[in-house]
Amino acid sequence: MTFPNKFALSETNLFLVFVLVTANCGCFFGVFGRHVRNIESNGISVLNGADFNQDALPRFTEPIPNVTVTVGRDALLACVVDNLRGFKVAWVRVDTQTILSIHHNVITQNPRISLSYNDHRSWYLHIKNVQEVDRGWYMCQVNTDPMRSRKGYLQVVVPPSIIDRETSSDMVVLESTNVSLTCKATGYPEPYVMWRREDGEDIRYNGENVNVVDGEILFIMKVSRLHMGVYLCIASNGVPPSISKRVQLKVQFPPMLSIPNQLEGAYVGQDVTLECRTEAFPTSINYWTTERGDMIISGSEKYEAVSTDNGYKKYMMLKIRKVNKNDFGSYKCVAKNSLGETDGVIKLEEIPAPTTVKIVTHQATSSQIKKSTSTRREDSNSENKFDESRIAEYDYDGEYTLPSNGPPPIEKPPVKGSAASTHNTPRLFLYVNSFLCICSYIFKLIVR
Repeated sequence: MTFPNKFALSETNLFLVFVLVTANCGCFFGVFGRHVRNIESNGISVLNGADFNQDALPRFTEPIPNVTVTVGRDALLACVVDNLRGFKVAWVRVDTQTILSIHHNVITQNPRISLSYNDHRSWYLHIKNVQEVDRGWYMCQVNTDPMRSRKGYLQVVVPPSIIDRETSSDMVVLESTNVSLTCKATGYPEPYVMWRREDGEDIRYNGENVNVVDGEILFIMKVSRLHMGVYLCIASNGVPPSISKRVQLKVQFPPMLSIPNQLEGAYVGQDVTLECRTEAFPTSINYWTTERGDMIISGSEKYEAVSTDNGYKKYMMLKIRKVNKNDFGSYKCVAKNSLGETDGVIKLEEIPAPTTVKIVTHQATSSQIKKSTSTRREDSNSENKFDESRIAEYDYDGEYTLPSNGPPPIEKPPVKGSAASTHNTPRLFLYVNSFLCICSYIFKLIVR
């Protein structure tokens, strides 16, 4: 920066002329009435403090706080001085010895720097759209002798950014080769760089499964199809926002095939499904053939072929409708890509059709139920009937031993008019006759 050769300041009819000379001597002199002032090498005049009471000299009420600001934002440095009186305040950039302002005047030609003050006590240095070159120490000076000053540090932080020209882009490699992914980032403080998979899966790294790999370089030995995917290079340094870049890794390999069931059974008239699974990159061309080598065309009434992709994996399904005798035999699923081809055979065999067993359930009609109930009632009545002729023919004078059927069972009294009351009438009649016989026998014994 260049300075004007001279400038004048007025103060109550006294004129002070600062002569700024770019010489290598330690100090210069300026004339201010009868007072002698030293002019420091930075061009600021210093008033001799011997002419003032030390208690009346200016003093800083607080240190200048360090300020941290993100690049592109505005910064504010504050200097608070008490008892300034006729002394002057200046802002200086320490590392370059650049005078930024003297009292109410901005000296620097930098348009981003401005000055404000309040009550002849607080002096503020404004820096707009802060850049990295603004990082450093700033000094607030008062032109006493000796000079009094305070310093504050302006820290300019820069969020991380990824250097595209030095960072890997999408890669396509062959399986079992070594691959190196590089990510370069800049920022202040220096960014921390790490790698992880976008899908959140672990990375197979140095024989271990890890979620994150630290460092700018991700080196994978003998890459496999399991490493295929999108990787994120993430750079952060505590200054928001963090930044990331996507790098897609594609691993080429010839088709591989697996068959869940190599032997399937079906009976005539049944629908059957054959399954086949393949892996390949670049994506393979998949199709089905018959035992004779004819390619099966999907969409007919007989066949329906379905293929589902999941990354480098593919699921094949062949549905055969209403199997007949001619459908039994071998079927082949085929997968081809630019690196090779493979196939697998599924055999379809006939099995006996399942037999059906007819279960006949007989349900009795209401007339049969009534007939059965009537028959049971007649049998019960025939059992309970009493041979009345035996009682009539019984000779009370001859034998005195009475036949006994044991004590009668205890039953609930029948309801009048119910069917049970009608059925129990013969049994009651039998009990009454037995009681009369006993009474007659006892009476004969008494008479004798």
